[in-house]
Amino acid sequence: MLESNETHTLAPMVRKLCTWRPLDIADRQAVLSLPFITRSFSAHQHIIREGDRAKYSTLLTSGFAFRHKMAGNGGRQIMAIHMRGDIVDLQNSLLGIADHSVQMLTAGDVALIPIEAVQKLAFDRPQIGRAMWYETLVDGSIFREWMLSIGRRDARTRISHLLCEFALRMETAGLGTTCEYEMPITQEQLADAVGLTPVHVNRTLKALEADRLIKRDKRRIWITDWKKLAGTADFHPRYLHLNARQTMPATEAHNPELA
Repeated sequence: MLESNETHTLAPMVRKLCTWRPLDIADRQAVLSLPFITRSFSAHQHIIREGDRAKYSTLLTSGFAFRHKMAGNGGRQIMAIHMRGDIVDLQNSLLGIADHSVQMLTAGDVALIPIEAVQKLAFDRPQIGRAMWYETLVDGSIFREWMLSIGRRDARTRISHLLCEFALRMETAGLGTTCEYEMPITQEQLADAVGLTPVHVNRTLKALEADRLIKRDKRRIWITDWKKLAGTADFHPRYLHLNARQTMPATEAHNPELA
């Protein structure tokens, strides 16, 4: 898709946006022409803190990051896990003030794109703007699914659901398969994502392993029976919108200049 631009720092951004909307050559080049600075972050380092004024939208080029908010009692709720190719805080390009924190799970690299440049690109090139809009809408869809899990699913279902989600997203990002991947989070962080205690998470993972739905070796996960795990998880991938290009209006999906 990118021919000679495959190694460009912003190539993962082009690939991600093309997942949501078809971009022609001029649109792709416009994305690659965005100004940016690269920066390496260590594990646990903040990309942005709640209350900060956003200066950049952040493309994650390696490693993993997460979004979270802190309650007044000190409790932390993790609301999203991000991986390579994700445009982590695209909404800050319009909202301005961060209403949550974004922090690295692991060491990794990012491209920081000035929000003024992101805004101009989105408004000057409507197809790119629509792709960015779609990106934020899919983020919202994932948030809703996580809220359903925390509010209405039991511990076994919550954790199974997250394991299935990671499997599909890791495969899409080229970081694993639906059968095997490396979990980027600790059991304590997993507990903060699913609203349970670390002890409860550990007990639930052991039960899934005892039932031969998964195997584990440290953070390596093998899903040994996808059908049963997905059934246990009440999992359907529609909320991830991984087939977005298949559901777009026919005038776009079949336009040879945009394919």
